[in-house]
Amino acid sequence: MIPVITIRPAPGDAATVERGAHQGLTVTSHPLFTVGPVPWDIPDPAAHDAVLIGSANALRHGGAGLTALTTLPALCVGETTAQAAREAGFDVIATGARGMQTLLPHAEARGLHRLLRLSGEAHVPLDVPHGVSVDTCILYAVHAAPMDEALIETLAAGALVLLHSGEAAEHFAHECDRNGIPRSQIMLACLAPRIAQRAGIGWASCRSAPAPQDAALLALAEQMCQGCDPSQQ
Repeated sequence: MIPVITIRPAPGDAATVERGAHQGLTVTSHPLFTVGPVPWDIPDPAAHDAVLIGSANALRHGGAGLTALTTLPALCVGETTAQAAREAGFDVIATGARGMQTLLPHAEARGLHRLLRLSGEAHVPLDVPHGVSVDTCILYAVHAAPMDEALIETLAAGALVLLHSGEAAEHFAHECDRNGIPRSQIMLACLAPRIAQRAGIGWASCRSAPAPQDAALLALAEQMCQGCDPSQQ
């Protein structure tokens, strides 16, 4: 089987490697990103009805200031984020598996119209319903890193790469082109269709998981590895 690679930053990379092992798939980590906190001012909790949290990174890097917001209920994307929110002291009232947009109807149904989004610098725009307001508070930033020689060598021989975000897709494509790695040697397994779109064209294969969950992504990767080896194309 060809190498399966995750380029996620820590600690997400370790979680993907571990889940892959549970599913019988060996995944190697080559992080192309680091995550760090950014300075932020604590909003007035009284001006909001609830918080929206799209990533556990907001909880990992938000710092002590998050304590002031734990009086607000939380709506979270994914169980990993929800668990991190609970550990930070939030009362999680809804968890969505298909992105933050799907959380807005849950908030509306509960009469929560003044929402505070705890986010990273790069985040997906929301289609906010009439009568709902979303203020965004940036708590962390993701920084891209160049490929090292070990990763370049592995990719040049053919590999399957897991992509968890649109930013990761664009950066990975740029690094492949910058280092002269043929896209035709690489298969991409993407967490969502929008991620596949941002990866561009020319890959040996580029497919999206049926659900935006690591388990579904890894199952897709296993299917792709069994069905096609880009080094033979």
